[in-house]
Amino acid sequence: MVRAIRGATTVENNDAVEILRETEKLLTEIYEKNKLKEEDLISIIFTVTNDLNATFPAVAARNLGWTSVALMCTNEIPVPGSLEKCIRVLMHINTDKRNDEIKHIYLNNAKVLRPDIVSD
Repeated sequence: MVRAIRGATTVENNDAVEILRETEKLLTEIYEKNKLKEEDLISIIFTVTNDLNATFPAVAARNLGWTSVALMCTNEIPVPGSLEKCIRVLMHINTDKRNDEIKHIYLNNAKVLRPDIVSD
């Protein structure tokens, strides 16, 4: 069955190294907390706020060795007052888990996006 996992993180600067580092942390935590295997991964959509353009966050997935996963990057809608310097992911996976067993991950300042599901 196909399920979706949400996640987000933020960076302090529009810097390629920082974007990739924080995106790798996010992807790794999603992967580990949901006890995934690479063959479970179908696709990942990455979005960034308009203030981030130093690199594609999808490069972080390739750096993790995820070469057979479909990846796409796009921009968030620039809603006034929305969280800045934010990277969001929507990961599609094959799993037998129920929706309530999926662990969505929000790191750094992105924890404010979904306080209802964030746990430290």
